[in-house]
Amino acid sequence: MCQSKFHRCMRRFLFLFFSCFVWISLSDAAVKDQVYEKVLPNGLKVILLQNRTAPLVTFQVWYRVGSRNEEWEKTGLSHMLEHMMFKGTEKIAPEDFSRIVQENGGNSNAFTSNDFTAYFENLSADKVHIGIDLESDRMQNLSLKEKDFLTERMVVMEERRLRTMDNPRSYLIEQMNATAFQTSPYHWPTIGWKEDIEKFTLDDVKAYYKKYYNPANAFLVVVGDFDRDDLLSRIEKAFAPIPGGTAPDQKKDIDTPQSGERRVFVKREAELPYIVMSYHIPNLKNPDGYVLEVIAAILSGGKSSRLYQNLVLEKKLVIEANADNSLLSHDPDLFSLSAEPLPGKQVDDIENALNHEIEQLQSEPVPEHEIEKAKNQIEASFVYGQDSRFFQAMLLAQYEITSGWKGIDDYLPSVRKVTPEDIQRVAKKYLIPDNRTVGILIPVPHEERKPSISSPPLRERMIR
Repeated sequence: MCQSKFHRCMRRFLFLFFSCFVWISLSDAAVKDQVYEKVLPNGLKVILLQNRTAPLVTFQVWYRVGSRNEEWEKTGLSHMLEHMMFKGTEKIAPEDFSRIVQENGGNSNAFTSNDFTAYFENLSADKVHIGIDLESDRMQNLSLKEKDFLTERMVVMEERRLRTMDNPRSYLIEQMNATAFQTSPYHWPTIGWKEDIEKFTLDDVKAYYKKYYNPANAFLVVVGDFDRDDLLSRIEKAFAPIPGGTAPDQKKDIDTPQSGERRVFVKREAELPYIVMSYHIPNLKNPDGYVLEVIAAILSGGKSSRLYQNLVLEKKLVIEANADNSLLSHDPDLFSLSAEPLPGKQVDDIENALNHEIEQLQSEPVPEHEIEKAKNQIEASFVYGQDSRFFQAMLLAQYEITSGWKGIDDYLPSVRKVTPEDIQRVAKKYLIPDNRTVGILIPVPHEERKPSISSPPLRERMIR
């Protein structure tokens, strides 16, 4: 499963499958008081959170490698290797991995993003050894065969066709990201360009596995009902013998400040147009990232938000409008506004309306009661978003990837400190035309469709 903006949408999707409810939240007390960490001699970090409210456990292995670690002409290797990780080892046949988990009453899967690749098993507490044995085995003994590779490469190409090429919105966002980012590896999609996938070789995958899949470049997160000493003993026995390897340098190029608006137009078969306006912004390593969290909530936090009230209800311009802030990205990412017009409405009118909402944030202080409502929504979402062991583990891991898991303690206090003056200042600094890329989907009938282009986009480009 591949998601370039994983933290924006996976919570809603996976909740349907992993609703093992908990009665505690990482916001009830300092994370450092609830979570235990140990680093094994080979460099593997182990992060444990006990939750004994039900005899269940989620066992997760996160590798510090995603599409941002790839190179030009090798895009999509992280996702390709994710597929190959289910093709067995010397001990486990390709079809046996998922079968073993299912026969023991659990479920398993994996996902790749810009910043990481993760694997998990959700099991009853007495079956945690299943996850430990399977994951430690494939961390070092993956069986990479030409026949399996050729099959999975075709699967990935078909996945790209279904999820991107045949999805107008996804294709637009892919092209917009490729326009917004020029030196950052966020330029390319997590699944990779079609031309690169076609050129993958088994040797490429083997080299990638050897470089990135080692204890020094990975960490475990386990949340659930377990005895800590017993679990640590099991983990150490299985993982400590694996050679540590070297943690690759995670420093990547980032884009220099943009000095002029960029626009990209995509013509695809679609019922309605679509618009996305994205601005370069910092992540949680900068306090302004938390201000942008509040701005996103003010703009699209439910049916009382500004975009819904003004664009959906009052002006009747759009079916939906959203604001997204990329707080948990490893590198600086984008703050995006998006909207789907009602039939008969013009994209220009939608763009003007979105611009007006941004200008209001810049010119008029947001009333205290509106800010307080946004903060309450953020806090409620943060707390209730942890209603399963799976999502508690995921939150710990995402923070570990970005800034270290202890950074969770800073989230709510940083949000609560945001003032009307902060909102105006940040809106004026980042949400400006020269700092944005606008992507517009232009619907066309079937007969007018041009041959698709999946590598770096056709675009209207301003010189920086």
